[in-house]
Amino acid sequence: MVKSPEPSIEPGIHSSKVTERINATALELLKKHANGLRWSELVSMIMDSDPAFHPKTVNGCVWKLVEKYPDRVYKPSKGIFRLLEYK
Repeated sequence: MVKSPEPSIEPGIHSSKVTERINATALELLKKHANGLRWSELVSMIMDSDPAFHPKTVNGCVWKLVEKYPDRVYKPSKGIFRLLEYK
């Protein structure tokens, strides 16, 4: 029996947790770009949104975006991230 993924919890942009803020920013940016964003564009935009974010933390969060939010984000092709609602 195949177990469906648990629905992901909405990350908060004002959370005290850095990774939650990064994930919330990533999801917000993907919502504004219906065609999706390349990995490098997404990382750059997240870094521009808050220079206090550590680059390695941003890389790790973006790298795990599809794994953490399989009910929201998918990769239509290598290096592109897109929201499922735009599939």
